[in-house]
Amino acid sequence: MISLTDSQKIGMGLTGFGVFFLFFGMILFFDKALLAIGNILFVAGLAFVIGLERTFRFFFQKHKLKATSFFLGGVFVVLIGWPIIGVVLEIYGFFLLFRGFFPVVVGFIRRIPILGSILNLPFISACSGKMFSPSCPPGGEKGVGVFPWQLYMDKVTEGNTMV
Repeated sequence: MISLTDSQKIGMGLTGFGVFFLFFGMILFFDKALLAIGNILFVAGLAFVIGLERTFRFFFQKHKLKATSFFLGGVFVVLIGWPIIGVVLEIYGFFLLFRGFFPVVVGFIRRIPILGSILNLPFISACSGKMFSPSCPPGGEKGVGVFPWQLYMDKVTEGNTMV
């Protein structure tokens, strides 16, 4: 069992409410007030869960500046009143920010009894294998567009375990 501090528990609640408000705002035809509340709660919850310093380090890494600008730009566009354009920008930024986590998430979902059997269907397996497979990264050169854990595994196989 993972033990959480009180601030991490608060962060999980804020993040959960943020996702709920974002989902509910999209269901209610992109209600800008609900989307704005959801965005603020999600970002605040993320800061509570992983800490303020680690949140800034995550968002403002040099290779993630494009993704961060799209995500935070989408939040800003929603806040000023253009919800559909803002959500599109946010979704694009979200996928750019968290694309390194998707293979882990897909691997975890494949181990869940009902969802795993759905993901292992031939067509879905082929699509998810191409999109999230560690064997075909989004870039061709070493280190360009490669998932972070692949760089770690390359260093481990070379004998250099210090990252």
